[in-house]
Amino acid sequence: MHAPGFSLEVFPPRRNGPVRTIYDTLDGLEGLSPDFISVTYGHGSQADRSATARIASTIAHEYHIPVVAHLTSLYADEASVDETLTAFDEAGVNAILALRGDPVESHTPTGVFPHASDLAAYIHRRRPDMTLVGACYPEGHADSPSLEEDVSNLAIKVSAGVSQLITQLFYDNEDFYRFMDVCAAHGITVPICAGIMPIISEKSVRSMASRGGSHIPPKVEALLDRWGDAPDCLRSAGIVYASEQIADLIANGVAGIHLYTMNRPSTTRRIWRNVSGLFASD
Repeated sequence: MHAPGFSLEVFPPRRNGPVRTIYDTLDGLEGLSPDFISVTYGHGSQADRSATARIASTIAHEYHIPVVAHLTSLYADEASVDETLTAFDEAGVNAILALRGDPVESHTPTGVFPHASDLAAYIHRRRPDMTLVGACYPEGHADSPSLEEDVSNLAIKVSAGVSQLITQLFYDNEDFYRFMDVCAAHGITVPICAGIMPIISEKSVRSMASRGGSHIPPKVEALLDRWGDAPDCLRSAGIVYASEQIADLIANGVAGIHLYTMNRPSTTRRIWRNVSGLFASD
C-alpha cells in the first residue's frame, strides 16, 4: 500500500476495437503496482456491462491488482443494476465507483436512480460488503449553481455509503485545496484522492474543460499557446506539469493520487518515474 495512495484509471477498448489494446495498456503499466485500477463504464448497455466486467476480471485475475469498476445510474433500473452486480461478482470486483453518468441526447433516463447517491444507497443495501467510491468536483459540478451546494449534495452521497472519493481532473491545485476546505466545513471526512489527467493535446484539454466545467489556469494556457501545434513537446510539458502537481499535492498531505492514464502507458510511466520516490511505503 502506498502512502499516500496511488491508483490508475483505464477504459475498455472502443466498441468493435481490438481487445488486445487493453492488454497493451496493462502490460505497459507493469511494475507501477497501483493500489487499484479503476475501469470506466458506458451508459448502461449490455455491451458496456460486458466490457467493464471483462476488463475488471482481467485486471483482478491475470494482473492480480485490486479493481474498482465504474457503474452509471442515469439509464439504469434495479434489474440492470442487479445484473451488473452479479457480473462484477463473477469478475472478482469488490469495489464500485458509483456515478450518475453523462446525459445522452438520444436516450431517456429511467428516473430510477437520478443521482449517483441514489445508486450508491441501492448498492449499499443490496451489497453492504461492497466498497463504494464516489466522484467529486473540485470546482463544483457543471450542473450545480455553486460549490457549496455541490458539496452539500456530496455529503448526501457519503451518507449513502460512499467511503472514498476521487476528484474530477483539475489543473490548479488551489482549486483542490479550496474544495477540501469546503468539504471539511460540511463534515466530509472520507479520504479524497486527487484526480490528475496529464495534458496530452490542446484539443483534449479544451474539450475536457468545456465538458467538466473546469477552468484552464494561465500556466496551462501558456503551455497550450507555446506548444499547442507541437504534440510531442506539449506531451512532454504536460508530463512535467502533472508531475509538479503531484509533488505539490503530496507535500500538502493529499490522501491519494488517481492518475487518468487515457490508456497511454508510456505517458503514465514517465510521470511515475518523476514522482515514485515521493510515495513512501508504510
